[in-house]
Amino acid sequence: MDKLSPEARSRVMAAIRGRDTAPELVLRRALHARGFRYRIDARDLPGRPDLKLTRHGAVIFVHGCFWHGHDCPFFRLPKSNVDFWRAKIERNRARDGRVVGELKALGWRVAIVWECALQGPGGEAGLDRLADALAAWLEGPRRFVEFAGRPKRSLGYARNDSPDRFAAERAAAYRGLTGPGA
Repeated sequence: MDKLSPEARSRVMAAIRGRDTAPELVLRRALHARGFRYRIDARDLPGRPDLKLTRHGAVIFVHGCFWHGHDCPFFRLPKSNVDFWRAKIERNRARDGRVVGELKALGWRVAIVWECALQGPGGEAGLDRLADALAAWLEGPRRFVEFAGRPKRSLGYARNDSPDRFAAERAAAYRGLTGPGA
C-alpha cells in the first residue's frame, strides 16, 4: 500500500526531472573544469544522450540507478504496484541496450555513468578520480565504458570497457529484475 495519496504521489512523480538532474550537473561541472565542451540533451541521437561531445565522437549517459534498474544499493523495487514498476524498469533496461547498439552502429563512442558512481563513497576525491578516468576515456580510443559505484570503498568505482558485457547484463535483466528488494 502506498503511503501517499494519489494526488500527493502524482505531485512527487511530476517533480522528477528528466534532465539537469543533480548527478548530471555534478558530472558536467567536473568535465567542464577539465576543459571539455559538450551539448546537453542531444535530441538528434537515439536515446537523447545527456552529453554529446562531437569533437571526441562520444556521448555520455548519466543513468539513475532506480530508473534504469542498476544492481546496486541505490536500487530497490517499490513494494506497491510491483507489476507496474517491474515492467517499467524492464522496458527502460531493454531500451538502454537497444540505444547503445544504435549509437555504436552510428559510429558514436558511448559512456554510461551510473548515479552510484557519482554519489558513492569517496566524496570529492572519488568524483575527481571518476572525472579523470572519464577524461582519459574521452581522449583515448575505446568505444565503450561504463562507470558504477563500489559500495564501501573509499575512492571506488567499477569500470567496464565491454559493450558486450553491458548488453549481456541488460539481456539478463530482461528475464527478471535483480538487485536488492527485487
